[in-house]
Amino acid sequence: MTIAFRIIQFSLLLFAASSIAGCKKCNDAEPMVEESDPLNYWETKANQSALLANHAVLFFDTLHNNNPTIEIDETQTFQTIDGFGYTLTSGSVDVINSLAPSQRQELLQNLFGSNKDDIHVSYLRISIGASDLSASVYSYNDLPQGQTDITQSNFSMAPDSALVQMIKEILQMNPDIKIMAVPWSAPLWMKTNYNSVGSNLFPVYYSSYATYFVKYIKAMEAQGITIDAVCPQNEPLHGGNNPSMLMTPDQQISFIKKLGAAFQTNEIKTKIVCYDHNCDNPQYPIQVLNDAIANVFVDGSAFHLYNGNINALSTVHEAYPAKKLYFTEQWTSSTGDFGGDLKWHVKNVIIGSMRNWSVNALEWNLANDSGFGPHTQGGCTMCKGAITVNNSTSYTKNVAYYIIAHVSKFVPAGSIRIASNIYGNLQNVAFKTPDGKIVLIVENDSNTTSTFNIKHKGKWVGASLEAGSVATYVW
Repeated sequence: MTIAFRIIQFSLLLFAASSIAGCKKCNDAEPMVEESDPLNYWETKANQSALLANHAVLFFDTLHNNNPTIEIDETQTFQTIDGFGYTLTSGSVDVINSLAPSQRQELLQNLFGSNKDDIHVSYLRISIGASDLSASVYSYNDLPQGQTDITQSNFSMAPDSALVQMIKEILQMNPDIKIMAVPWSAPLWMKTNYNSVGSNLFPVYYSSYATYFVKYIKAMEAQGITIDAVCPQNEPLHGGNNPSMLMTPDQQISFIKKLGAAFQTNEIKTKIVCYDHNCDNPQYPIQVLNDAIANVFVDGSAFHLYNGNINALSTVHEAYPAKKLYFTEQWTSSTGDFGGDLKWHVKNVIIGSMRNWSVNALEWNLANDSGFGPHTQGGCTMCKGAITVNNSTSYTKNVAYYIIAHVSKFVPAGSIRIASNIYGNLQNVAFKTPDGKIVLIVENDSNTTSTFNIKHKGKWVGASLEAGSVATYVW
């Protein structure tokens, strides 16, 4: 055996020994753990100690525990979302316009902008003419008693010029925002008692009133504003508001036939949505949709929740699954408690409407002053806006701001609701956004703090939520 061969053999033995020692060291060390999937979340607490507060990032992993679990299943899909927001009343416009220019711009940007700190409101409801949260009663064709204008030749949107201007500004921030328009009353000369409160539309004026809608949509279009949908009447079974107008299901069917035909003649693509009232009467929209002619013109049904149960939306969905559902109004009261309103509204207006097939969810009034005005004589005196304008340089964000922000900021139009289970008092709803993110909104409807898991694709993340609090989880 040569000396060279012995040297090579010794070197190989040294290498083998060092390899064995190295492997022993590897086996004794902590196993390497790959970085888990991150989850961001924002929380609002019932006691207001956190208001849409962004917390530390959580992480998904494969460790399991025995806590209650909300499981997300994106293979089960439901409705596509149109958006979230408020009713922009003319009273809202008045008080927002009373702010100094810098505060006014700051507020509008925060509501409708797309920056990191904005809440990205994506849907607005507006009134055709005055609502009860306008400073006075008006329409777009007011005439002295005894006069008529069948052709609507005197139609003018001048009373709402400030509203139109603000919508144009909003469209600069969000060109894709959807707008639904709804009258509280027809012009008084078209009604059975020439009164802004209650009464009905004379049947002889159905075609003329359809022309009124056509002129309205075209006037808005001329200003660069697209009206996505209209309802024939706000709260057609409540004739005690100012303004208001009663409209039975049969009357609404008859008017929708005239309105649909007028839209066809004028090549108007705006959707027609029926009902727009409480969840205690799902038979009203079902009766409208049962009419074969009206059904062709109707895109869906709209609801409020001052009476009834949010499950009424599913009752209508089961009867007409091809028709859309909208949730268009719920107010917060001047005497309401922040925590109580947060809990109830997120559970019912946001989670409840979404789990019952609604394509949108809207709170009532966007803004008013510290005296809960302006409003008409006989209009709502206790409706608290999402924003209170205190004076020209100060405004306050109220509970309705956070109710909507928890979903509008994270769930854009075009998102799809996906499956998630309700476990105990952990009310929740989940979405998949157009860019592939998963969003889960959870409300702890119990009286104690809840610790739970969120499960998705075989991984878990632990979370904790105080009683009555709300969190939005995004990953």
